[in-house]
Amino acid sequence: MKFDSPLFDRIRVKPAQERRMRPSAPTCDWPGCQEPGGHRAPKGRGREGEHWRYCLAHVREYNQSYNYFAGMRDDAVLKYQKDALTGHRPTWRMGTGRNADPGRFYAESSIDPFTLFREFGGHGTQGAAQPKAEARTIRNAERRAFETLGLEVSATQVEIKARFHELVKRHHPDSNGGDRSTEDRLIEIIQSYNYLKSVGIC
Repeated sequence: MKFDSPLFDRIRVKPAQERRMRPSAPTCDWPGCQEPGGHRAPKGRGREGEHWRYCLAHVREYNQSYNYFAGMRDDAVLKYQKDALTGHRPTWRMGTGRNADPGRFYAESSIDPFTLFREFGGHGTQGAAQPKAEARTIRNAERRAFETLGLEVSATQVEIKARFHELVKRHHPDSNGGDRSTEDRLIEIIQSYNYLKSVGIC
């Protein structure tokens, strides 16, 4: 073992009590306390960003009695809590703010099939994309029957009968030289027509 090694020059020993560094924290702001004030405590409403420096015992005592809303009326406290939901930023209903300009968000002629913007005070038009309101309740079986016949649900009795006769002629084996390949389709057409008759549509 070499005692003249440069590593021995880097060995650090624990300093004596009197040579230890004093804590650099400021003293406690509590009246009469000389302990280091290493803990911050807010000074209160209207002095945001300012803090007291307390020792651990006094910061605990201060926090137990601290009340940000002390001296405020109840309605002012409720208003503050409501504004806190939006981070104390101003808010408006959609389409009613100071800078409300329908052109900023949607054009006057824009299509609004679900009347979303109209519900919030907007000006979007319903347009052709919105389905027409049906005068009566349409069952799923009725819809399938109309689809089988290739008709809209608003078709009249005359249109239904004419379409039925046209499809029967087209798919009947007698019209196709005895070919029975479209017989299943013919059965669907006849069943759909009979269903519409049974519910009184035609």
